[in-house]
Amino acid sequence: MRWVEKKESFGSYHLQQAHQNPPSTPDEARSRWKAFRSHKAKVLKKLLDEQYGLCCYSEIRADLEDLDYHIEHVEPKGKNPPRTFDYANLAASALNSDDIKNRVKEDVFGGHAKLSQYDANLFISCHNPDCSRYFVYSSDGKIEPRENLTNFEKQQAIYTRDLLNLNCSYLVNRRKHYYEELEKLFEEHLDKNWSVEDLAAIDLSPTGQKLSQFFSLTRQFFGAVAEQVLQTT
Repeated sequence: MRWVEKKESFGSYHLQQAHQNPPSTPDEARSRWKAFRSHKAKVLKKLLDEQYGLCCYSEIRADLEDLDYHIEHVEPKGKNPPRTFDYANLAASALNSDDIKNRVKEDVFGGHAKLSQYDANLFISCHNPDCSRYFVYSSDGKIEPRENLTNFEKQQAIYTRDLLNLNCSYLVNRRKHYYEELEKLFEEHLDKNWSVEDLAAIDLSPTGQKLSQFFSLTRQFFGAVAEQVLQTT
């Protein structure tokens, strides 16, 4: 999971106006959010700009996967209605309603897997600057808790991963394939004495305000080289 740094305080004029008089009940939150439909596209664009085009949870680029996005309430509006229009509580998550219709339930992930389930003590938010340190990516495409976590932190990592269904077969297969491609390119660059730093920079530096998929996996793969690249970009 990559930290999503909020670069704006309100997202859009209409979102700010709605948040000045926030809903107080789950029913009111659902009704008012549904009525906000005509303004959602502008908010979603701002969220995706902040996230460099990556899904806030899975780090896929939905536009490269023939998928779409939806606006995710990190803290569900049914759990905390006053945060329904709080820009600090919003993120762009892969899969919209049409995408879900075309997928088996086991391969629904992100915000649409989480729905209204949420334990504030266990859930690791993409808005947490420390969120990436909880997870490690294996060569077989799976996400696991890091070994150096405390028992409670491991519990948080497992809860968040499973709630978001981040080890669904679709994501595991996509990450495995991506990992294998990285390994091939890495070995080729070593064999031909090409710059590994340049290779890392391709997927760690934004192009046209967008990052390549699976940023955190790439960062982990290149290790110290990645940190060097990130310090210079």
